Amino acid sequence: MSRTSADKNRWLIALSAVAIHLSIGSIYAYSIYQIPLNETQGWGTSSVTLAFSIAIFVLGITAAFLGKYVEEYGPRLAGLAAAVLYGLGMVGSGVSVLIGSLPLFLATFGVVGGMGLGLGYISPIGTLVEWFPDRRGMATGLAVMGFGAGALLTGPLGNYLIQSVGVATTFFALGVLYFVLMSLGASYLAKPPEGWLPEGMEGEENAHEKAKSALSGLDNLTAAQARTTPRFWMVWLIIFINVSAGIMLLAFASPMLQQVGGATATTAAFITGYIGIFNGGGRIFWSTLSDYIGRTTTYGAFMAIQIVAFFVMPQITAVWTLAAVMFLVITCYGGGFACLPAYLSDLFGTDEVSAIHGYALTAWGFAGVAGPQLASFVLEATGNYTSALYVMNAALVVGLVTVLVLRWRIGRVKSSNRTNEPTVSD
Repeated sequence: MSRTSADKNRWLIALSAVAIHLSIGSIYAYSIYQIPLNETQGWGTSSVTLAFSIAIFVLGITAAFLGKYVEEYGPRLAGLAAAVLYGLGMVGSGVSVLIGSLPLFLATFGVVGGMGLGLGYISPIGTLVEWFPDRRGMATGLAVMGFGAGALLTGPLGNYLIQSVGVATTFFALGVLYFVLMSLGASYLAKPPEGWLPEGMEGEENAHEKAKSALSGLDNLTAAQARTTPRFWMVWLIIFINVSAGIMLLAFASPMLQQVGGATATTAAFITGYIGIFNGGGRIFWSTLSDYIGRTTTYGAFMAIQIVAFFVMPQITAVWTLAAVMFLVITCYGGGFACLPAYLSDLFGTDEVSAIHGYALTAWGFAGVAGPQLASFVLEATGNYTSALYVMNAALVVGLVTVLVLRWRIGRVKSSNRTNEPTVSD
């Protein structure tokens, strides 16, 4: 295995991860199915949306509970399993549409497809971290950028297929396409051989320890040990707040542009169409930058930027200025996902980073409910978005304080390690 793995090109490993994430990132284009399913099946908007909600929820649960199996069986088998599950979910969705069964659609797209999403999301991440110990943020950012940009591929292609061959055949065609892309990507995935280092790190003193933990002085922990540390739960809270803020804007961007910025419905729709570009672009920009300024500093920047953004948005009356601020927030949303795997490997080492990443992604599942629900509740109570923005601003202040406490905690753990004191409880 070592010789075969050593013969692999790490940039092709990264490309393989992008192929998987581009495929599962199609979930962000789910809205293209909304009207066709309403019109052809008579399913209500809430029923069609439920399939999306189930898929995202199952994604989080799958990532949390199957991360240890990715570590045990390796990225290739995990990626192939993800390809089968996601492909079956899409093909099953086509069958559901043919026979007009909403429960089958919820089960295939939501549950089966959601399992493929979760397994596909985490399967290449730990491998990338090990192949790019010198550029962890950039490498994982490339893959997760694919997830954020998946809608750019599926949106126009899916719309064309729906208009040409109908919604059922579209599910069949896309299911086969995703299966092929994900299988090709998974087939090339492999962990580097024991002791492997990229050129440039081989001559560095203590390079292997640096490769295992970028924040020297922190222990390599198992997933079970990591879950018991306060720093894991601080990262979880930071991700929860960052995702809640971003998803709130994703869910209400168009009406906010119209109510706060005075945009027409057409202009608002045009602007929201560009959100995917900043979602994907923010992932690679922030993750690459984090390799130079540090992950803790990067998350602190996310919180600080968004505190200012959510404070000024209610006062902005120029629609394109408001759009620019929204785009900036969305880069922080995408960047939070992209920096997470590298940050976890910094904090807990690379030994079980896929499993730890899976547990951390549960924050996404909870935030996916909390962000839009909070905004909806405040909007219904007050009749405007200003109060909702300020409430989220308060949450972001909590997030910034958490980042500062985490920075102090990291220093405390490193100091404790230098004096050989137990640190698993930290």
